[in-house]
Amino acid sequence: MTKCFAYLRVSGQAQVEKDGFPRQEDAVRQYAIQHDLDIVRIYREEGVTGTIENRPALAKLMVSLEQNGHGITTVIIERLDRLARDLGVQEAIIRDFRQHGYDLISALEGPDLAGDDPTRELVRQIMGAIAQYDKTMTVAKLQAARERQKARTGKCEGRKGYGDTAEGQALKRKIHALRRTPKYGKRRTWQQIADVLNDEGITTLDGHAWTLYRVQQVAKGY
Repeated sequence: MTKCFAYLRVSGQAQVEKDGFPRQEDAVRQYAIQHDLDIVRIYREEGVTGTIENRPALAKLMVSLEQNGHGITTVIIERLDRLARDLGVQEAIIRDFRQHGYDLISALEGPDLAGDDPTRELVRQIMGAIAQYDKTMTVAKLQAARERQKARTGKCEGRKGYGDTAEGQALKRKIHALRRTPKYGKRRTWQQIADVLNDEGITTLDGHAWTLYRVQQVAKGY
């Protein structure tokens, strides 16, 4: 039985509590049972969009493949758009797997996604293009719906800011308190505040890690 990892991703924080993870996990476990694979660990990307820059779980998975000496070289995903919807991002990640000699399997599209067989590469790019189209159209339809609502009612509610929710207001107060609290005889820097929030497991309202720029923006009300 071949040991492997599984990688799951949902793109929105609200999806974390819905059926995204259970559905993906069921799909990869069913595939593993049918193909004599043993899932050793499941890496979950919670509320993260499909960009390359913001992939903490994927980064941990790659480090484990490269450094832990366990001999695991296979990763299962539910389908290609869980790796990424954007075709360019998909190909960048797949190229990374291929360069390291790792096997990437989709429970939907099948094995050897990282292979350089021309037919497999064509299928992969077609599936990626479809996912990219779906994403683009979803964004376009949401924009059209907002514009339609604004034309009909004169207003359209966007994403709530830090001053619009109790959680956001509490975060702002915490940031200001951390800023005022002396450290080594002087105020904390924005980066030190970001480090404190990240160490405490506190994320931004959209589920991302804190950076000094995001801390500064929230504190100054941008």
